[in-house]
Amino acid sequence: MAASSSMRRETALSDPIDSLPNIDEDALQPIDSTALFQPALGAHPPRILLLYGSVRKRSYSRLATEEAARILRRLGAETRIFNPSGLPLPDDAEADHPKVRELRELVVWSEGMVWCSPERHGSMTGIMKAQIDWVPLTLGAVRPTQGKTLAVMQVSGGSQSFNAVNQLRVLGRWMRMFTIPNQSSVAKAHLEFEEDGRMKPSAYYDRIVDVMEELTKFTLLLRDRSTYLTDRYSERKESAEELSLRVSLRSI
Repeated sequence: MAASSSMRRETALSDPIDSLPNIDEDALQPIDSTALFQPALGAHPPRILLLYGSVRKRSYSRLATEEAARILRRLGAETRIFNPSGLPLPDDAEADHPKVRELRELVVWSEGMVWCSPERHGSMTGIMKAQIDWVPLTLGAVRPTQGKTLAVMQVSGGSQSFNAVNQLRVLGRWMRMFTIPNQSSVAKAHLEFEEDGRMKPSAYYDRIVDVMEELTKFTLLLRDRSTYLTDRYSERKESAEELSLRVSLRSI
């Protein structure tokens, strides 16, 4: 396999049509089929963090999130739900604020996430966005969301809409997450829950089951491969250039 890859590489380099003069050959590596198809697999339950976007006493995004967590646990996952009450506005407190620290520790702990927001004024809520804004793209040398799976959900007071989930998808991509294809949008949410907070049987409930099942599968499929899947040529090239610069500086 290695010899075959080497031959193809030499052929490409010798063919002017296929030459890549802008490529850093040391940073462009052959695909590692072992890392991709035969990684060392973890045996622990998938770790799923669930966020919701309302702090109302009877919050339907929270009730939908709690229902999703029950389904995930039945599927074998370990779940944790973050309560956004008391989380300060982004940049209105230091990163060592207890609620900010709690949120960031949960994000680092997780291997996948569920984001569930009400739709308000045709958009996700500010509470939902604030939680995501408190999660930085990097924590030291760690990218806390990169390579993790994400499922998006929304609840609406009126007819079914997809504005919030569409926006959450954009944010998931920005946070370098693998957002699964399926999603949930619960219309007229005030009609879909019993007084005790449990969700009534319906097509909306069945869709949440579908989404959680899919999230669990994708998390198990990707979690042990995420480091390799998100290993990028541009970043390897940049790291090599930084290393070269540091070595050169030491010789001065």
